[in-house]
Formats: sequence, C-alpha cells, structure tokens
Amino acid sequence: MRKGFTFLELSIAIFIVGILATLGIARYSRVIEKGRAAEARQVLASLRNAQIAYKQDYSVYTAVISDTGVNPPPSACAVSHYFSYTCDAVTGTCTADRCTADGKTPNIAAASVYNKTLTIAGVFGGTAGY
Repeated sequence: MRKGFTFLELSIAIFIVGILATLGIARYSRVIEKGRAAEARQVLASLRNAQIAYKQDYSVYTAVISDTGVNPPPSACAVSHYFSYTCDAVTGTCTADRCTADGKTPNIAAASVYNKTLTIAGVFGGTAGY
C-alpha cells in the first residue's frame, strides 16, 4: 500500500487555497482603499476649517489651497499621493479626486475612480466609493 496523496486530492486542495487567496486579496484591497479615503476625509476637514478661517479674515473663500495655510499633498497625482485636492472659491466646498492607476499599489482601475467632497456646512458627499 502506497502512502501519499492522489492527484485529485492535491488538485482540490490547490483549488480551495486559490479561492481563499483570491478572497483575501480582494478584501485587503478594500481595506487599504478605505484607509486612503479616511486620509482624504481628514485632509478635507482641515481644508474646510481653513476655508472658514480664511472667509472670516477676507470675507471670501479661496480656490488657492496654499492661501489657507493647509499643506495637503500636491494637486498633481504623484507616485506617493492618491488624491488631488481642489477648493471652490464661490462655495468653499473642497474636493478630493482619487488618482487612477499610475504606479500606486494596489492600483485602482479608471472605472473605479471616485471623489470625496466636504461642504462648508460640514456635509460629506461625492461619488460612490469608499
């Protein structure tokens, strides 16, 4: 009598491990993206507070983020940043737009791009996403 596994048993075990790995990678990507979205919400909150302070000083909002004194990541999507930030000078609403796949790991597909907004009233909005 031989000891060991048959080809069928090994195939089934490899198939099950593959399914579990696929589920784990998908879950990992979602968790990472939620963390990035949380960072964007934090930066937007800082921009909102700065916009309110700017309006108290100058009676208008600003579209120039550097005028607010907040130093978010640069507007251009670089390898180390995942969002670009803009503010509306009329309403004071600030937006964080998710950069597409350009060397960031894990990448996000262009079809999955989303944005987050924060109004002066403190209401978060944006497109569906994290």
